[in-house]
Amino acid sequence: MRLLLEDGTELVGRSYGAQTAVAGEVVFNTGMTGYVETLTDPSYKGQILVMTYPLVGNYGVPAARPSPSIDRPFESSRIQVQGLVVQTYVDHHSHHAATRSLAEWLKSEDVPLLSGIDTRLLTQKLREKGTMRGFIVPPGDVEEGRRKARQIEMRREVFRAVAPKEVIRYPGGAPKILLVDAGAKDNLVRSLLERGASVIRAPYFADLVELAKEADGILLGNGPGDPKDLVELIDQVKVLLKDYRRPIFGVCLGNQILALAAGGDTAKLKYGHRSVNQPVQDLLTRRCYITSQNHGYAVRDASLPADWEPWFVNLNDGTNEGIRHRSKPFFSVQFHPEASPGPEDTRYLFDDFLRLVSAQRS
Repeated sequence: MRLLLEDGTELVGRSYGAQTAVAGEVVFNTGMTGYVETLTDPSYKGQILVMTYPLVGNYGVPAARPSPSIDRPFESSRIQVQGLVVQTYVDHHSHHAATRSLAEWLKSEDVPLLSGIDTRLLTQKLREKGTMRGFIVPPGDVEEGRRKARQIEMRREVFRAVAPKEVIRYPGGAPKILLVDAGAKDNLVRSLLERGASVIRAPYFADLVELAKEADGILLGNGPGDPKDLVELIDQVKVLLKDYRRPIFGVCLGNQILALAAGGDTAKLKYGHRSVNQPVQDLLTRRCYITSQNHGYAVRDASLPADWEPWFVNLNDGTNEGIRHRSKPFFSVQFHPEASPGPEDTRYLFDDFLRLVSAQRS
């Protein structure tokens, strides 16, 4: 099989997954572990993922579990990437929980795996030229493979493809949190349930204003794509910012949606942040954290209205990593405090959010 990039680059490798032609945005992730969590992250929907760590597949894949399950590591009910590109695929896995190889899992869900690619060279190209469109095609007629390539229409299809079809309720204790899902990771649900909350998981196109009436707090979840395409969600959050008096917490895509609803702006990053080692700084405490991230867009600090302020900053490139309202309990972060995979440095944010929610209830 071969990987074709829109700039004319052609890389030939060996196929281990499905013999399927796919198309999508080619992005890279620098994590050394966590490929099961990464591949099931809905934020990768519509993308061809390049893993920079040279050995992938070493620990296989555990048995499938219901979504969401308190038992990790899956972040959704299926593989979300269009295709996977690695330098060296390891088929002979070794882990006590593994029940199948990575290639077997990918093949069962019709996802191609391309190995033998110089991912260092490929990543350098993506860093220099920016994220670009690509194709993975089987041997044979390249043009026919491109025409038949499976792809996701990112503007219209992607959010519907990863959001639940209806409202899902997870029983727990108090408080009750409304999770707005446009591709949220299952670990957001786990993080709330583990802390004793109950969760209303609603698709982004549901009547959020009505559901918010029974919630003690709102969590705007993560997801794929350009946040500006979610016009109906942005409009609903605008209403919530005006009328809702309880805490609203945004994560990743939720950070961008909150900013847009407040009157701010977002911009596409050259090649995005996709790794488990992104350093950020809290602008209030000046404390630094290592975070897990997966996004291609960022909030523009200069666009924030006067009653909002930047909260976190990325120490690699200076981009926004969080915002907060100056007087109301509305705040968000661009990174993933739920991690999975990644460091758990910022999981305290869930504790802070739920403490604030509980204080507002009393």
